[in-house]
Order: sequence, then C-alpha cells, then structure tokens
Amino acid sequence: MPKLLMLLLLLWQSASAVTVIDDRQQHVTLNAAPQRIITLLPSLAETVCELGACSRLVGTDNYADWPGSVKTLPKLGGLYDASVEAIVRLKPDVVLAGKSTRIIGRLESLGIKVVALEPQSLADVERSMHTIAQVLQLPQPDAAADRLWQQAMQAIDQAAKKIPVASQGASFYFEASTGGYAAGEASFIGGVMHRLGLRNVVSADMGAFPQVNPEFVVRASPQWLFLAEPSAVALHKRPGWAAMPAVKAGRVCAFSPAQGHMLVRPGPRIGEAADVLVACLQKAATP
Repeated sequence: MPKLLMLLLLLWQSASAVTVIDDRQQHVTLNAAPQRIITLLPSLAETVCELGACSRLVGTDNYADWPGSVKTLPKLGGLYDASVEAIVRLKPDVVLAGKSTRIIGRLESLGIKVVALEPQSLADVERSMHTIAQVLQLPQPDAAADRLWQQAMQAIDQAAKKIPVASQGASFYFEASTGGYAAGEASFIGGVMHRLGLRNVVSADMGAFPQVNPEFVVRASPQWLFLAEPSAVALHKRPGWAAMPAVKAGRVCAFSPAQGHMLVRPGPRIGEAADVLVACLQKAATP
C-alpha cells in the first residue's frame, strides 16, 4: 500500500474513533460509529431512540417498552440476570448498561465494549444524553443532546405553569418503588419536582433514592403523596398513614403501570412525566 494512502487511512480511522468517559470513570474507545447496539436499562433505549438511532438497537433489557418498536427486540434480562450468552450471539458493537449491571466485567473480558450509565440526578440525565450522542457519533453530538435536553426542560417549565394555585409550593413524598424507596431531592425525580415548584420532604442529604420507613412519612406529613408503583396503594396497612391529612383529603396520586414506568426512568420523557404529575394535581383541584 502506498505510504500516502496508508497515512490517509490511519488519519481516517483516528478521526472516526471516539472516546467517552462513562459513570465508572472508565474511558471507552469506539473505533467507528456503532451499528449494533444493546441497551440494558429502559431509559438508555429511550435516549438512543430519541436521538434518532432506534434502528441501530438489536436488543434491550426485559423492561424496555418505549417507543413501541423496541417491544419486538430480543429481551436480554435486567440488572442482575442479563444473559451473557444471548448478548454475545447478537454481536453488539457496544452495550449501554446500568453501572450496577452484574455482567459488565464478563462482557468486557470477552472483548465487548461497555459504556455504563446510571443517571440519578437531573445533571446526570443531561450528561448521559451527551455521552450517548457521542457514542452514536452523530454529526453534531453536543447539539443533538442539547436539543433533547432543552425540549425536556421546556416541557417541565410549561407543566409548572399549569399547577393549580392551591398546590403551588406544596410539600410532597414520592415513592419510586415498593419497599419504601423514595425519590429524594437529589434524584432526577426530585429535580423535576423542584423545577415544578414543589417541596420534597426527603432532603438531598438522605441520598437520591433512600429507603424510608412509614413513620418518617407520617412525621413529615407531606401535603401530597405520589406513588409510582401501583402495588403501593394499600395505604391503610401502613402504620399511621390512614390518619395523615393527605390521605384523608385524597391528595394521593397513584399511577398506571405505564405512567409509573415513565416517571421513574431518567431519560428523555421527564418532560412528559411532569405533565402526568401536574395532571393529577389538576384533577384534585377540579370540583
């Protein structure tokens, strides 16, 4: 091969290589734009699709269900039970996984590129959008991620304008999953609620998603209860909850499974999630 042609080839390969830093602080280098992508968190699949690369997905975790096209893709497990063998068979160029996914080390030992992203705060969500846009090697990755982020923020700000006067500045408790795992002020859900002008009774120093006992909620006496997990609605079985003013007054928002999934996913639909939250406040304010 002539020296000039070899030099041009090396320069092209170098230009097409991208290195990203994931949430493990690991540097992951991709030598070309990935065409076969696996995601192991629903929010990661949603972000890939919203960035215009849904056609590159070849498999997802068991729970990815939006947009509808991902429902037909091979389902590969979850954080704790993803199948290495099934992933290897799909020959991915890269796997986008939650940081706590158990099989990351095994995948990497087999030579599979893994970018681990597990956003917890709003800032994390924004950063993960930028990282995924870079992984996809979009023509203008930062501009694409910025557009997606700004769309979500504008949707939240528009939702905030619809909050009934009586609920503005209200305190709340948001249960993200069964077992009393709350969305704290430090979480992306807490960030959305703060942007809506609501006050979280689970402070930032308690962590993003702390496990709290029923007595804590009773003592905090929030004006509103938000329950993302449908199976968590048996409030009368919780010590002291039946006497809480929020429960007595019916200021409880329990959501459908589809809504609950959307509310707890740190991805591009956080603006739509804000609309769902505000819709419940509006319903309660309607005579």
